[in-house]
Amino acid sequence: MKFIIRWGINAVALWAAIAILPGLAYEGNWTGVVILALIFGLVNALLRPLIKLLTCPLIILTLGLFTLAINTFLFALTAWIGDGFGILLVITEPFWWNAFLGGLIVSIVSIILSAILKDELKGRRKK
Repeated sequence: MKFIIRWGINAVALWAAIAILPGLAYEGNWTGVVILALIFGLVNALLRPLIKLLTCPLIILTLGLFTLAINTFLFALTAWIGDGFGILLVITEPFWWNAFLGGLIVSIVSIILSAILKDELKGRRKK
């Protein structure tokens, strides 16, 4: 159940980034956003810990700001992998700036929704 909630949070966050940021172009339907959310979740679950481990000194040196660069890279990687599956999320020029803002919006929306749904994500029932 926690996986489905996290997947839904990622889908809403990606949809919000696409809706808010004019530098992201997506012309598919909602199922494409759901598949992109799955790709985004898998990319973050599999690659983020490894990248953070490898760049730990740089993260410490920049007081954590390098995690924003990691987030930008993972967001762009999600768009690239989605393109391989026929789900076209286009990040327009300036590419890295739009990828940065897209990743930032996804992170902020995910944090807000995770805070709202924290009891469901922990597996506790509300009393």
